[in-house]
Amino acid sequence: MALDKDKSIILVVDDSPDSIGMINTTLNQAGYTVLVSLNGQQALHIVNQVRPRVVLMDAVMPVMDGFECTREMRRQLPLTPIIFMTGLTDAEHTVKAFEHGGTDYITKPINPGELLARIKSHVNNANMITHARTALDLAKQYILAVNNSGTILWATPETRKLLADQYVEPLSETLRLAPAIREWLKRAELTADLVVQSDWKPISLRYVKSVHSDEHLLRIVGQDVLLDASVLEASLPVTKREAVVLMWVARGKTNREIGAILDLSPRTINKHLEQVYTKIQVDNRAAATSIAIQAMLGMAV
Repeated sequence: MALDKDKSIILVVDDSPDSIGMINTTLNQAGYTVLVSLNGQQALHIVNQVRPRVVLMDAVMPVMDGFECTREMRRQLPLTPIIFMTGLTDAEHTVKAFEHGGTDYITKPINPGELLARIKSHVNNANMITHARTALDLAKQYILAVNNSGTILWATPETRKLLADQYVEPLSETLRLAPAIREWLKRAELTADLVVQSDWKPISLRYVKSVHSDEHLLRIVGQDVLLDASVLEASLPVTKREAVVLMWVARGKTNREIGAILDLSPRTINKHLEQVYTKIQVDNRAAATSIAIQAMLGMAV
C-alpha cells in the first residue's frame, strides 16, 4: 500500500471492529493516514517498516496486550506519542499504562473531538522536542538522554563522538555507564555531578532536567573547564607542583607527556605522583583522577 507522505500517519492498535471503524472515519476526515493493527505483535511488525506520528493503543487485546506492546515499541519509538484507548478507568490500569511508556490515555467510548485535540497537542509537543534536538546538534552540545535504568536513549553527534573516543566502542554498547547513572538517578537530589571513569579520562555528567518520568536530559561537562590546578591545591593536601601534575593526570596524560609539558623528566613526574598518592591516600592513577575530579566539583573527598 502506497502511503501519502504529506499526511501524518497514525497507527491504530485495536481488536474491536466498531472502534476501528469510528476512529478510521474520524482520522481520515481530519486528513490523517490510518494504519490498523489487531494486536500488539502486528503493531510491532508495522513499526519496523513505518514510523507513525502517533499510536492509538487499546489496552486489552489477544496475542499481546497494549501494555507489553508499548514497552517493546518504546525501544524503536522513544519520542512517538502513544495514547491508550481503554474502558478501564481504575487507577491501577491508568498507572500501568504510563509505567509501560504510554504518553496519555483516553477512555472509551471515544469522543472524536477530544481524540483529535489530544493527537494535535501531542504531535506539537513531539515536534518541539525534535526541533530542540536538532538545535542541540547544530550547536554541538554534549547532551544525552537516559532512562531510569541508565540506558542511553539518544545523544547529540558531539556526544556520540566523545563517548566513542573515550570508550572505544559504539554508543549503543556503552553499558558501563548504565549502573552508575542508574544509582545516581535514585538520589533525592541531583545537585552534584556524576563522575564516571572511562578508558582514557573521566566523564562528568550534569543533570539538566526530566523530559518525562522515564527520560532524563544530561550534559557532559567539559573537562578543560573543570580541571584547574589552583582548585586542587586549595582542596587537597598537595603542593603547587603536585597539584599541576595531578591536574594533567586527571586530563589523561602519561608521565612522559606531563614531563614534556612541564619540562621535567618522567622519573621526576613519577616521584611527584608517589607523593600525591601518599597524601590523598590512593594507590593508582584512576583513584587519583577520581579524587581530583571530585575536588573540582566541590564534592567531599
